[in-house]
Formats: sequence, C-alpha cells, structure tokens
Amino acid sequence: MAKNFSENKKLILLGGIFAFAFFVPFSHPMVSNAIKESFLMLSDYAREHVLLCLVPAFFIAGAIQVFINQQSVIAYLGPKAKKITAYSVASVSGGILAVCSCTVLPLFRGIYKKGAGLGPAISFLYSGPAINVLAITLTAKVLGWQIGLARAVMAMVFSVVIGFLMHVIFRKSDQKRTDEIAMFQKSDEALPRTLKQNTSYMAVMIGILVFVNWSSSGDAALVWWDVIFKIKFIITGVFALALIYMLIRWFKKYELKEWVLSTRDFAIQILPLLFIGVLAAGFILGRPYYKGILSTEWVGQFVGGNSLLSNFIASFSGAFMYFATLTEVPILQILLGKGMGQGPALVLLLAGPSLSLPSMIIIKRELGWVKTITYIMLVVTFSTVVGMIYGAIVS
Repeated sequence: MAKNFSENKKLILLGGIFAFAFFVPFSHPMVSNAIKESFLMLSDYAREHVLLCLVPAFFIAGAIQVFINQQSVIAYLGPKAKKITAYSVASVSGGILAVCSCTVLPLFRGIYKKGAGLGPAISFLYSGPAINVLAITLTAKVLGWQIGLARAVMAMVFSVVIGFLMHVIFRKSDQKRTDEIAMFQKSDEALPRTLKQNTSYMAVMIGILVFVNWSSSGDAALVWWDVIFKIKFIITGVFALALIYMLIRWFKKYELKEWVLSTRDFAIQILPLLFIGVLAAGFILGRPYYKGILSTEWVGQFVGGNSLLSNFIASFSGAFMYFATLTEVPILQILLGKGMGQGPALVLLLAGPSLSLPSMIIIKRELGWVKTITYIMLVVTFSTVVGMIYGAIVS
C-alpha cells in the first residue's frame, strides 16, 4: 500500500509538472520576468544569507542537538516548565539573535526536537525575526517613534501570546510528543562539561552568528552601531578563535564528528525546501523593489486607510513576503509614500518579518499542516486586529 501511494504521488507530481509546462505562457514578458526574478532572488539569498546566516545557524542547531542536555531543555522550555520562565527564556533568546524568518528555522527545529514545548518553541520562532533591536530602532528613526514603539511592544506581546495559545490549542498532542522524547533522554550521571562551559561555547557561536551578520544602520545618528559594523569581522574573528580553543580543549573527536553529522542532517533536511520556497517567493513577488508576477506596489493600492480589509490584506500579504533583515523598513517607507495607512504599516511590520513563504514550507514539515496553518492564522489575525486599533489611535 505504501509503495502504491508513493507511486501515485510520483504520478501526481509528474502530472503537475506537465500541466505547468503545458499551460504557463513562458513567452509572455511578465512570466519570463517572474522566472528571472525567482532565480535572481535565489542567487541573492545564496550570496547574502546561506554562508553567513544559515551555515552558523545549522552549526548552532547541530550543537543543540548533540551537546545540550535534554533534561535542561525540558526543564526550562518543556510544557511542564514554569510558564513565566519558559516564555521569557524563549522570547529573549530569540530576540537576542536578531535573524530573519529563515535563519531562525534550524534553531527552532533544534530546540523543538530536543524537547522544548510547542508554546515556547513558537515564541522563539516568532521573536527571532520580529524582536530585532536594530530593525525596531530604524523603524522609529525612519517611520516615527509611535510606530517604532508599537512594533517593539506588540512583537514582544505576540511572541508570548501566540506561543501560549499554540500550547493551549495543542496541549494534548504536544504533551504526548515531549513524554516520548523524555522516555529516551540520556542520563545526567556524567556530563562531559560544566554548565559554565556549555553556556560559554553556545554564547560564542551565537556571537559569531550575530556579529558576522551585523548590518550598517544607514543612519548617521547611530554612530555606535556603525562603529561595530566597521569592526564586525574583527569581533567575529575573536569569537572564532575562542570557539576553536574551546573545541580543542573541551571536546572529544567523536563528539565533534557527531556535531558535524548533525549539522549536515539539518542542512540536508532544510535547505532544499528553503530554496524551493525562495524560488516561489521570487516568482510571485520578486525581489525588493522588483516585480514578479505580482508587485509590492499593488499592496500600496489596497492598504490605504484603516479598514478591516486593508489591514487584513497587509497582514496576509506580509506573511507570504520574504524580508531579509532590515529590508522591511525601506520597503514600508516606499509603500507609505504610495498611500499606505498607518495601521496596515504596523501590520506589515508584525506579520512580515516573522513569516515568509519559504519559512512556512519548513514549519509545515516540522509541525504538520494543522499546527502550521493555526500559527499563520494567529499571526495574521492578531496583526490585523492590532493594526486596526493602532490606526484608529494615531489617525
């Protein structure tokens, strides 16, 4: 039966490819341009995000899987952990990283597989790209302090509330999952490293991820930020040397081999789907400031004012767009110039960075359709409601 089902899936896939090749008018300028945009977006993504963002993230995820004690993850982030502790640790940890919606995925998968509860794991997943100190600062500088403050406060609230609601909705299934993980957890009798050592090497790897991706602020007032940007590779090098020292002194060869294999497995499982998602996003929406089949300009035409429809369109479209770190601010500045309302603008800042079409594909593989759709609906719904309230207040 399984073999027949597999063969049927292959037939459906081949039929879909044939239908796509048969019906899509490739010679049409709009379609040919969208195809070009999809590969250009993949090229940009590979150059700007894979080596400096995803590779460090894969190694951190591999380290979580191999080196981090499972009982510690369950104790602090499991479904039975104290809610204040679990959601505080998850949201703060995600916020420290300041990564995009795709880079956070290997880390999310790492803690989720290690026994973190669905709620705290979702809080971490949302907070990573949403609670970004520089992005929030730029939002306040470029778009106004009101929307910057609203973004900061609501992103923190969303990370906790959405995570907690996911925990409540899927409490039984998640409890069963974590109980099964706990049954096979390793004993803590002889931990190879102290808590201080574990904290140190994880902090060093996170430091590498954060500083190697440190971006210029583009704002003359943020002098200290740009000073760090100019010396970011020196700082990254110091962290890298510290990591090499730790690996030589604290780890055994078989542990390092397990780490590399775990990192490889994360990359093999995530990268193909991520690349497919980036291609699809490029085809549909194009790169920032460019057109795919659709264009970000059409968003500006439908999100004027502060109606329920305009806020929903901003939230729904933002959830499918791919924003690299910090790109949402200049894009939004253009859309505001085209007549976008203040409410929909905040909506796009809350839904856009935290979700994207590529990230949805990976989340679905990890959580399944039901949990993934529920998460997307919560982000879209809460963003829409908050946008309407904010638009009514500032208008």
